[in-house]
Amino acid sequence: MDLTISAEELADLLQDDASRPVVLLDVRWALGDTRGHERYLEGHLPGAVFVDLDRDLAGPQSAQEGRHPLPAVDHLSQAARRWGISAGSRVVAYDDWNSMAAARAWWLLRWAGLDRVALLDGGLSAWRTAGLPLVAGEVTAEPGDVTLSEGHLPTVDADGAARIAAAADGVLLDARAGERYRGETEPIDPVAGHIPGALTCPTAATVDAEGRFLPPVVLRDRFAQLGVAPDVEVATYCGSGVTAAHLVLALTLAGFEDVALYPGSWSQWSNDPARPVATGG
Repeated sequence: MDLTISAEELADLLQDDASRPVVLLDVRWALGDTRGHERYLEGHLPGAVFVDLDRDLAGPQSAQEGRHPLPAVDHLSQAARRWGISAGSRVVAYDDWNSMAAARAWWLLRWAGLDRVALLDGGLSAWRTAGLPLVAGEVTAEPGDVTLSEGHLPTVDADGAARIAAAADGVLLDARAGERYRGETEPIDPVAGHIPGALTCPTAATVDAEGRFLPPVVLRDRFAQLGVAPDVEVATYCGSGVTAAHLVLALTLAGFEDVALYPGSWSQWSNDPARPVATGG
């Protein structure tokens, strides 16, 4: 299954393959917005189940682990079964935030061993623009039987992120907005700034005005300007490991494989007074 799917392709798939239904995950979440489930109930793709990012796609937050640490794989397996995922299921995740939250579901499920997971390119906006229907209310899926296992995509911890940022053959990309990277503002974490040696690469720069990923050749050129190359070790981080997953997907679309994610991200790093902080460009 491709990494992304267009609204039109998904509509055709849902219509043509009713005997093997696609599991649709509505990951309505954004930083500071607590109305995700309400927005889902107001209108979602037919058959889509709601995924609570804080409850289902993260473990308990703490200063030591960050705001969205990786969930225990047993916890994720239980959630995936509740969403209706079975062995061999095809899964498509979407949101209404330029796929930033949905990418967390995409990355986690692939990290946990599912390879038939795609992102709806352009998200809910693309579906609406195509004139496709939405339905209201809750959807309860028939439980699936999937069993997940961890570690199928690479991760790094704080020490690993620091090592990559300092290495001549390493690139650590910061997916947050530029003003947070530069330390001009910090809306949620205790310290403003970035990991020393990290380069700014906001996720907003990887999508077009409609929230669709830029063409792979354009992405490849932008990443190459930051030093990303096949023989370079690359990792991503953000505030809490959510939008960093979107950056992993963009890098993968550009042809760069084995990109690692730092799950603790700035929410973990900035809570450790022993960790250095850089500011500026």
